[in-house]
Amino acid sequence: MSITYLKKASRTPQSGERQTREIVERMLADIRQGGEDAVLRYARELDGWSGDVVLDEAQLRKRTRDLPQTVKEDIRFAHDRVLAFARRQRDSLLEFEAELYPGLITGQRLIPVNAAGCYVPGGRYAHIASAYMSLATARAAGVPFVAACSPSHHGAGIHPAMLYAMSVSGPDVIMTLGGVQAVAALAFGLFTGRRADVIAGPGNKYVAEAKRVLYGEVGIDVFAGPSEILVLADETADPRIVASDLVGQAEHGVESPAWLVTTSEALARRVLDEVPRLIETLPDDARAAAGAAWRDYGEVALASDREQAAALSDEYAPEHLEVHARDLDWWLGRLSAYGSLFLGEETTVAFGDKTSGPNHILPTKQAARYSGGLSVGKFIKTVTWQRMNRDANRQIAQVTARVSRMEGMEAHARTADDRLRKYFAAEAFDTGA
Repeated sequence: MSITYLKKASRTPQSGERQTREIVERMLADIRQGGEDAVLRYARELDGWSGDVVLDEAQLRKRTRDLPQTVKEDIRFAHDRVLAFARRQRDSLLEFEAELYPGLITGQRLIPVNAAGCYVPGGRYAHIASAYMSLATARAAGVPFVAACSPSHHGAGIHPAMLYAMSVSGPDVIMTLGGVQAVAALAFGLFTGRRADVIAGPGNKYVAEAKRVLYGEVGIDVFAGPSEILVLADETADPRIVASDLVGQAEHGVESPAWLVTTSEALARRVLDEVPRLIETLPDDARAAAGAAWRDYGEVALASDREQAAALSDEYAPEHLEVHARDLDWWLGRLSAYGSLFLGEETTVAFGDKTSGPNHILPTKQAARYSGGLSVGKFIKTVTWQRMNRDANRQIAQVTARVSRMEGMEAHARTADDRLRKYFAAEAFDTGA
């Protein structure tokens, strides 16, 4: 039985990519040439910000001192969950040393990058959680220098709660910059004198494209676009909860896909009825964003059984994947392509977005086929080393010389020959000559 679509999207996450790329490449070229002056011009024109770029301690304290204590406690609670998870990730990564052949010692080291840049989005919403998602993870990885950027919130500087969330993780520098100009400043070392080795953090399509274009010149966390959710559900799911979770992620923006794959037509039709009603109850900005996202990017697919539903989910490779179905362990073992998995009705994406611990900076646009989300590993270089004694050369050098000559790489072979002649002058070897 083929998949039946009860609602099909009119657009895909790839829509409009060419225009976005052209704008971003033009801006990056301008900033590469114009430096800090070009960044300041874009900050004025695009974010309405002409104040200081780099915040000092006095400004930070002034901007955050009036936050209610409950807000500060909530931010610290969520930050501590994220930091604890990141530390456990770090503890799971191991250095090792092993003798692979008598006299041949090899090993692995885990070295944090020297500088990280963390982008914290702050356009339509004050993305408090995004601050500790990237900054706490960089700190858990042991990065010695961390710079943070976030745009001015409605022209008044970085939102105070976002500033507090940044400060909890202790970045070395906080800059009031957003968009492409912020990514460029981090990559080129503008205002800090320290070029970021890795840039992390979510953002709009222009931020994501700037990171993609600069990848290679700097490392990045994930290839990311607008936020996505896919819900897998069977007949046991609560249609009101499923619809609520779809709308909850569609709120991110007009280009945020929300997908339902279900084995129950009755559930699908109830969700189709429920989603528009829930959208209509939202505040104006959220209603406009979620309404457009559901209209243009929303999909509802009917699968014949759970295996077909799982296979379709793996094709989508969604950023966020919820399962509202029987036998959650089966789904955990079967599903293979997602940014982060949320098992059971009790575990909604919003918990992961804000508080529960696993990182919310995740791959989109099917990048979950080959990549996970942000982790301490994104800020750590896994490097190798080796050392061998002369006795090990007797065998290693012979094989190396023969393989090199089979490849036609004579100069490589001779580096092995030279050692055999020096260390074992009285012996004859088969080097493939």
